[in-house]
This record gives sequence, structure tokens and C-alpha cells, in this order.
Amino acid sequence: MIDEIRLQVKTALEELFKEAKLEKGDLVVIGCSTSEVMGQKVGTYSTLDVGRAIADVAYELTKERGLYLAAQCCEHLNRAVIVEREAARLWGLERVNAKPQLHAGGAFAMSVWDKFSEPCAVEKVSAAAGLDIGGVLIGMQLRPVAVPVRTSVDMIGKARLTVARTRPKFVGGERALYVDELR
Repeated sequence: MIDEIRLQVKTALEELFKEAKLEKGDLVVIGCSTSEVMGQKVGTYSTLDVGRAIADVAYELTKERGLYLAAQCCEHLNRAVIVEREAARLWGLERVNAKPQLHAGGAFAMSVWDKFSEPCAVEKVSAAAGLDIGGVLIGMQLRPVAVPVRTSVDMIGKARLTVARTRPKFVGGERALYVDELR
């Protein structure tokens, strides 16, 4: 099952990257309920092996593209986000004092914390794209205009997958001209 989960995450992220028009240094947020991945109710069956598998794939794919991975914690940490300290400095993110654990932050966020060289928690990010694995509500961590991305993967394990990218706001009204590449 772990190999299948790794492949599903890899496929979903690669398809998101093709669609999202990301730039080096952009934040990619992932929220993940390992309980849901295992077919259980969110918050009831946190699974470290699943969290590590997803974190490994996500970290590798974002890093090789020059992107920053952001891991959204569960509601017990008020949906704080785990990022590399370098990303927090670059994006001017305010640190908060929290470290994810298995039942307070979740197995995925905990695994990302362990994987990062200098992890820190921040209250909020403004990510360019993201994966929501198991309905953990990453929308609050995305830039204001989120656009759904349809991928060939709609489940990670037994958890529903929602994928989104963002685009700049259209401003100016009917006389404005827009840049097609930013749609």
C-alpha cells in the first residue's frame, strides 16, 4: 500500500506542477490526514509510515524544482504550517511556537518537521498551489484566487484528493487587458 500511496502522490504533484505555472521559491502547501488515507475518520488513526511516505515524495519533488514545501497541521495546532526557516524568512512569515506530534499536528506534518533541516511553524502562508489529502481544508493557506486542478489521481489511498493552483486577481474591469500566461 505504501508504494501505491507514493506513486499517487508523485503523479498528483507532477500533474499539478505542469498546470500551476510555479516559479522557483514558490510555496506548495499540502494538508494530509493519514487517517483518511487509511480509510478511517480524520484524526482517529494517524499513521507515521504513511506520513513519512508522503513527506518523502513531496519533499523530493518540490526541492528538485526549487519550490518550498509547506505542511499544514491539523486543527489541534490551529492549522499552523511547517516550513523551512529559510522559506519563513524569504516570505516574511511570522513564526509561532508549536511542534507537530502524532495527535497534535498530524503524522504528515510531523514527518515534514523531521525531514527539514531547519523546520519552523508559522501561522499562515500564501501558497501558489497545493494538495488537500483527506479534506483537511488547505484553502486558508492558498493565495486568494484558487483554481481547481483536475488530475488523473482523485484518491491518495482511501482519502479524497483536491488539487489547486492559484492565479493573480483580474483587476480593472471591461477595458483592462489581461496577460494570458497568468490565467
